[in-house]
Amino acid sequence: MTLGSAAGRRLSTARMLMSQTQGSKMKKQRESQCTQKTISLLSPLGTIQVSGCENGVHTIQILMDVAPAERSSGAPLSCVVNDSPAETSPELQRCVEWLQAYFSEPQTAGSLPLPAFHHPALQGAALSPGLTADAFTSRVLQVLLKDVKFGDTVSYKRLAEMAGNPRAARAVGGAMRRNPIPLLVPCHRVISSSGQSGPYMSGKGDHLKQWLLTHERQRGEG
Repeated sequence: MTLGSAAGRRLSTARMLMSQTQGSKMKKQRESQCTQKTISLLSPLGTIQVSGCENGVHTIQILMDVAPAERSSGAPLSCVVNDSPAETSPELQRCVEWLQAYFSEPQTAGSLPLPAFHHPALQGAALSPGLTADAFTSRVLQVLLKDVKFGDTVSYKRLAEMAGNPRAARAVGGAMRRNPIPLLVPCHRVISSSGQSGPYMSGKGDHLKQWLLTHERQRGEG
């Protein structure tokens, strides 16, 4: 290894870190300019909060305030609005309708239009390989959204391959942890190569991941 090559790598790393920092600052500034509103839903997983602006959905949060609902054979599951602002954007309303269909009539969810997303992690993902971690996260999430359908699963390794970097399985795990819009961007469908479900919500929601995978398997069979 030459001193020149080592210095070049250090310079390249420094530039990448600077690019990530500057990009994150710009994205936070754009996001802070939005006027966000939040709709609260009572779902089989407990309370779900959907936040967004006129341009699209920013986040979905599963609060894990109750245990997931037990299933009874063939019984419909409900997902109802618990709290909502007087006025909401069409994109937020579209997101609510999708979530309600996902739980109560999942066979219809695939035919419903998805809302626009306005979180930085899902903005401007180039379909050519990017240099920053942010770009790779965005690419992985968009590939997951587009190509892994209801009832399907994919391994971290396979998703890395689909996103254009077969050696980035660990980075895919990081992208799943940073997913701002779970359920719609289905990080619960990403499992380990061994077939084990793997962690969900940084390990706090592993039981929810099992519930969601079972929900999709059973409802898909129905």
